[in-house]
Amino acid sequence: MNIIIVDDDKLVCSALKTILESEPDFHVPAMGHNGNEAISLYKSHHPDLILMDIRMGELTGIDAGENILKEFPDAKILYLTTFADNEYIVKALRIGAKGYLLKQNFESIIPAIKAVNSGQNVFGDEIVSKLPNMSWSSKPSLSGYNLTDRELDIISNVAEGLSNKEIANLLFLSEGTVRNYISTILEKLNLRDRTQLAIFYYKHQS
Repeated sequence: MNIIIVDDDKLVCSALKTILESEPDFHVPAMGHNGNEAISLYKSHHPDLILMDIRMGELTGIDAGENILKEFPDAKILYLTTFADNEYIVKALRIGAKGYLLKQNFESIIPAIKAVNSGQNVFGDEIVSKLPNMSWSSKPSLSGYNLTDRELDIISNVAEGLSNKEIANLLFLSEGTVRNYISTILEKLNLRDRTQLAIFYYKHQS
């Protein structure tokens, strides 16, 4: 698995390269230190994944990621940053990033890369817990997913962090019915769990 690392701190890049290449299937063919280099390196190497910081000189990681994803929609971008700013998280979701981790959770980096490579979205617990309290400009656009109005209600409540019991009380349903709805929704959307469902919901904010 080829991984490009982009971080404005060269020591961080070197440390991450050492950590990643301790895995037998991980290879870091190149490293960059700003958003423009991220774009150039992606075009040159077409890596399986790009691990990128957000605040960097010349061009931010968010802007670089948006540029990359416009040209390469299947690109897998995982942000690794010290900043949990709402603005960055919202933008990362909207451009289609596959993950957002904080650097202090370094032990999660390798599992997160493996998860993203297998097709999952990975956002740290600190990030997911912030989503319901963020300011979103509009309702999500979920047309085209064959979801019923009741399923949309349940998705929005899951995204707000409500438990099955709380959703059942709110919608006058049994907990078993709520569980069944969630299972059906996850199957329809090809998602693994409630966390992925919440991320899916916020990624589709327009």
